[in-house]
Amino acid sequence: MNSNDGIRMSNSTDTFMKNSNPARTRKVSAVALLPLLLTIFFAAGCGGDAETSSETASVQNSSDSPKILFIAGARSHGFGAHEHLGGSTLLAETISSANLGVATEVISGWPEDESAFDGIDAVVIYSDGGERHPVMGHLDQFAEVMERGVGFVAIHYAVEVPKGEAGDHFLDWNGGYFETHWSVNPHWVANFDELPDHPITRGVGPFSVDDEWYYHMRFRDGMEGVTPILSDLPPVESLSREDGPHSGNPHVREAVLEREEEQHVAWAYERPDGSRGFGFTGGHHHWNWGHNQFRRLVGNAILWAAGVEVPEAGISFSPITVEELAQMTDDPIPDDFDGEEIQQMLDRANEAEWMPQP
Repeated sequence: MNSNDGIRMSNSTDTFMKNSNPARTRKVSAVALLPLLLTIFFAAGCGGDAETSSETASVQNSSDSPKILFIAGARSHGFGAHEHLGGSTLLAETISSANLGVATEVISGWPEDESAFDGIDAVVIYSDGGERHPVMGHLDQFAEVMERGVGFVAIHYAVEVPKGEAGDHFLDWNGGYFETHWSVNPHWVANFDELPDHPITRGVGPFSVDDEWYYHMRFRDGMEGVTPILSDLPPVESLSREDGPHSGNPHVREAVLEREEEQHVAWAYERPDGSRGFGFTGGHHHWNWGHNQFRRLVGNAILWAAGVEVPEAGISFSPITVEELAQMTDDPIPDDFDGEEIQQMLDRANEAEWMPQP
């Protein structure tokens, strides 16, 4: 980052973070960026109204740098789950501080100013989905953005939109999506023992993570343009719930229980015009961003979707602790929260992680 790089905090009408100064501008180095973001989150308590906020944080590089826009969804599931703003902020910092010359911006809620989409190379949406998806009500506007060849990344619940017009758009933009009464959303431990040779998997080896891994996605016919990135055969118990829009259906039971087909929970998509999309169904548990393999794979994917060359060893970053992650949450940290057990699990996973061979 050059001497003019920094983080800009700005507001329009409403405020996401209480007590923040709407005119505040700070200049920081890449090394100081994450501590500053954590300080802002912690001091504010992140208890403001995220429904209509357009709070933004930008990491500014030179005007010709690749640019990635993160759209973070509103508060959702409570402390430690669906932490859209915290996860988006961490991923943006991971990319901007990797010395790859990439600029990032994080916006809470749909951009009020259409110019937010000017000159960007990729859009990352981490939010709730279905009718609450930020893109709903803006499909025509976003279609124009996609027609410019902008990359698109959808994380966790953001892979779900209603079947019909929105679903058809997602098939065109991202190669697949969560379709109700077809896809399911159980919590289970996925074991990714084999990874494809793809830029997204650079520096990433086999790993196992407990998350709300949605599966049985609706993909394009014949998987046209789609490359599975993370796949596993879900356990029988992941289909123990009764049938419902998200819980089970005859189609998924036949695929998993009878045909024993591996399910793709992360995928890359190359559109006919050469632009790119990436879908990732994990991301329910905020603490999983402390798993280095998990975080590296998603960071790589965002770079790839933006058309940025992924380093041979994958994106590099400094590990983050559970204490730091807890400060990057929408809701106040509960008085009885004890992250020691979570930290120990992350430490074990990261100490045992696969390392690329020279």
